[in-house]
Amino acid sequence: MAEETAGLLSGPEPDLDPAERRLLAAMPLHAITSVHGQAGLRERLLMEIERFPATDRGRARDALALAGQLHAADRRQREPYANHLLRVTIRILSHYRVTDPDVACAALLHDAVEDHAAGLVPGGTRQAALAVLAGRFGDRAAALVAAVSNPVWDSGRDKHEQYREHVLASLAASPWARVIKASDFTDNAVGIIHLTGPKLAKLVGKYAPLVPALRELILRPDTPLETDVKDMIAAQFDAARERFAAIRPGPSGNSGTSQLRGGPPVSPSS
Repeated sequence: MAEETAGLLSGPEPDLDPAERRLLAAMPLHAITSVHGQAGLRERLLMEIERFPATDRGRARDALALAGQLHAADRRQREPYANHLLRVTIRILSHYRVTDPDVACAALLHDAVEDHAAGLVPGGTRQAALAVLAGRFGDRAAALVAAVSNPVWDSGRDKHEQYREHVLASLAASPWARVIKASDFTDNAVGIIHLTGPKLAKLVGKYAPLVPALRELILRPDTPLETDVKDMIAAQFDAARERFAAIRPGPSGNSGTSQLRGGPPVSPSS
């Protein structure tokens, strides 16, 4: 497997014995990140996509390679941005029990058009970049990337308000896009506790108002996940709400999302 994965994303292959490899398949994703880094996350993803038919495995590996190429220079605080893409995809395949190769490809590439359209089509538009993805990964995968890509900011509007409106309208129309956004949002909510400085409050202001609506969207009957998975995600959103409230309390000591109901907070640390 090491030869097959060489060059897909930067970094050495993890030197794992059979027992460690079995443990890797069960480790929480942020534990893999801390212990093994990007190489461990890549190895875990490749374990997950082994369940795909051969053609779809190749397509997923191609998406992984393209994601690594496009985001090679990107970083998120203390880690390569590609770690986020890997965790989002692994969570969908493993924790959400999704076996859909189109969704896996779209998850790996969910920020490709938004952040690197020119890397897909030099000087090209977002539509041209999406056409490239459609040609390589299929129309459905490209449509899912489009559904979770943030719009170009209209300078006459509040940026976060425009983001929230787009997300909610797009997810209401695309049940599978909800699945990708749920994993993306969970990873972002986890990452917030590792941030410091003025960006922290800004991100909480961006994400906190979305929690109730995302929770409701995930719990809709047409969201293509098993009931226990939906409940797990809802609990993770409740945990995110608690973290947001601790970071940026409102006038009454909460973040303004106290209408959320559910069980006790569950840490979205997977």
